[in-house]
Amino acid sequence: MTTYMAKAGTVEQKWLLVDATDKIVGRLASEIAVILMGKHRPTYTPHVDTGDFIVVVNCEKIQFTGKKWEQKKYAWYTGYTRQRTIGAADRLEKSPELILQEAVRRMLPKNKLGAAMLSKLKIYKGANHPHQAQQPEPTELASIA
Repeated sequence: MTTYMAKAGTVEQKWLLVDATDKIVGRLASEIAVILMGKHRPTYTPHVDTGDFIVVVNCEKIQFTGKKWEQKKYAWYTGYTRQRTIGAADRLEKSPELILQEAVRRMLPKNKLGAAMLSKLKIYKGANHPHQAQQPEPTELASIA
């Protein structure tokens, strides 16, 4: 018996459509990261990108739990001798896509393969997206039952 190892380019990648309306950021991001890595498949191979494409719509309607809208801060290095910070509520107004994208990015591998996985995540404000030609199938993630 030999262990199955997927080869690059042989795995069929599907397109999934996720509606982020009233979803919790961390719970949604963790399920998206699993699908981007391909860990939901029995043919998962750590060194091959076996994940699917994900289109997320309505990212401006995403939710945090607790008081994170007031307390959570995002910091980044500017290149000068200081860091910039912005609150979660301000980031939601300016660029709501970055809230979910950064949450997912931090859950993926920190290498070139992780960057390739992140490029398969497409996040949009509103219900419209330019990927109708790929026929993404609607999927329910992070549902609280």
